[in-house]
Amino acid sequence: MNKNLESITADRPNIITSQIEAISFYRKMDIKETVKEMIAGKYVIVEEFYSNGLLVLGELKKRLSFKYTDKSFQGQRAYRSAFREASHRLLIKVKENKLTVKKGPKVGWLELLYPDVSEFYVSFPEVQGMNSSWEWYKKGIEIKTLDITLKPYYNTYFPTRFDHLKLFDKWLKKYDGSKEKAIEIGVGSGVLSFQLIQNGFNDIFASDTNKNAIIGVSQECERLGFKDNITLSQGDLFENCDVKADVIVFNPPWIKAKHKLEEGIDKAMYYEDGLFDRFFEQAQNHLKPDGKIVMIFSNLAEVIETQSAHPIIDELRNNGRFRKDLHLTREVRASSRRTKREDNRKNEKVELWVLAAKTKK
Repeated sequence: MNKNLESITADRPNIITSQIEAISFYRKMDIKETVKEMIAGKYVIVEEFYSNGLLVLGELKKRLSFKYTDKSFQGQRAYRSAFREASHRLLIKVKENKLTVKKGPKVGWLELLYPDVSEFYVSFPEVQGMNSSWEWYKKGIEIKTLDITLKPYYNTYFPTRFDHLKLFDKWLKKYDGSKEKAIEIGVGSGVLSFQLIQNGFNDIFASDTNKNAIIGVSQECERLGFKDNITLSQGDLFENCDVKADVIVFNPPWIKAKHKLEEGIDKAMYYEDGLFDRFFEQAQNHLKPDGKIVMIFSNLAEVIETQSAHPIIDELRNNGRFRKDLHLTREVRASSRRTKREDNRKNEKVELWVLAAKTKK
């Protein structure tokens, strides 16, 4: 199924294993003064109870909200950036894969991601993220278009809205072309590849820059019985790909980045300059003459910022590489009730684009 996956190690939150100069926070301490020190650059260690960390973060949010009053998308991005920088100086101690404070959650990722470290400090928000991810992983997320429960790996993007999956499912059920080979770029949690398999594609090359995505999909293939159907590769776009496909599937990030991207979910949500041009240029070399490129996108960027460019439309207008065969849209419904992601996407529609190579004259 996979080549050289044994050498891939999961990306995990940064930890501190040495002694550090820090303030220990207990519940009876002056929380306002503690947060002031944290904003100024001091480390703070959560002591006694896990909930003490929640108190500090609550005060931090309150303090920063007085400074960052702009409620626009850009203004809130600045607020989140400041909160992230300060909050990651709030630390919690881990010993033998367990939080040392009382009444803390049992986070299974601590054991799976740090089997080689017995004692360390990690930021409180990272623990929150790992805890949330672990809950999703344990309970799974039902994918009705697949009739399976997905168990998403840590720091891997997974869907909490399903309208784009329904669009893809609708197209797959009507597709009557060759199903010999398919490529998925940006496999994520594996949903689209699994949809391809359930619709008759049994030889899929799937790639992702995110190492955790490759590890997670590999484990899911074993669990779901798809290990003979997918070849996984960790790399950028078509790196290490030597096949030509009947169908190339790409669900790219939907918003252009205005910040330095981190590996993992960040790169699944935001794209950098040049991504789409590189994709289209490379796709030409991996698409069979009568093959199709299927791209899932959204008008989210235009909803957020009306002057935002649409990279697929730009490709069709400005380059002579592909023609549009089909364009489907679907209104976006609310997020899964279990997710805590903000649902501020009014007027958003997901899109499915089917492109074919232009015939050379």
